[in-house]
Amino acid sequence: MMAGTMRAAAGKWLGYLLTPVYLLVFGFLLAVFHPVQVICRRMGGYGAHKKSVDILNLLIVRSLFILGVRVSFRGVEALPGDRPVVLISNHQSMFDIPPIVWEFRARHPKFIAKVELGKGIPSISYNLRHGGSVLIDRGKPLQSVREIGKLGRYIEQNRYAAVIFPEGTRTRDGTMKPFLPAGIDALLKAAPSAVVVPLAIDGTYGLTKNGLYPLSFGAGVTITALDPIEPGDHPAEDVVREAARVICAPRLLLRERRGYDTLLSQPYLQDGRRRASPSLSGFLKRSWFTRQVE
Repeated sequence: MMAGTMRAAAGKWLGYLLTPVYLLVFGFLLAVFHPVQVICRRMGGYGAHKKSVDILNLLIVRSLFILGVRVSFRGVEALPGDRPVVLISNHQSMFDIPPIVWEFRARHPKFIAKVELGKGIPSISYNLRHGGSVLIDRGKPLQSVREIGKLGRYIEQNRYAAVIFPEGTRTRDGTMKPFLPAGIDALLKAAPSAVVVPLAIDGTYGLTKNGLYPLSFGAGVTITALDPIEPGDHPAEDVVREAARVICAPRLLLRERRGYDTLLSQPYLQDGRRRASPSLSGFLKRSWFTRQVE
């Protein structure tokens, strides 16, 4: 116990010392790659612009080593390669994005972002406006649906990937929020051949649980691509519920898991029939970062 307490204290102080260094590197990368993106896009079009964005995100991921952060990926090799993909993910912090952009670069991942992010942030705002992602105004539902539909048609035509965070925002306390189906419904209607891949992100909340200062030292981040879901003719609500189920499942407490054995062992989408999912509202409210064992 004493050793664990000493490690935690050392990690905290290292966070205080190294966070300014990391933030300087992070800001430097954003500032340098903004004009790089502009030049690449104007001189080399989409392909050159995308390469510059890929390199930027690789460097952002690598720079996390300053904070002793380890990023690992699982299941990415099983991602379908001949169809558009809708990646449905939980959203823990702003550090969710760079690993996804880099690791899934072969699938040209595009994001659905709030309109406020489309201006004022070097590199990030430019890429959101010109890299194929869409910006939505959450106060204007019709505009949001139109933009998401446009993204769906884009990935359908090019067999790209769209990344959506159905919680609608980042978690503030580590608890995964209920998944909302509206955006996924619009995407799947516009991209009927797309396959849904749930993406489970674990660890980035721990990095930013104190805000941007201090960032936590030594966090472990894991991004797992889970088994694909065939949407078929299932309602978007069912697809979203199944994605939430498989993303949550590995994180359940052992004592809670015993009460969810049936839910965890049987897919929600089964033979086209809608199966009851008792206590799912509570299931979705489980803390993503709880670590408790009887």
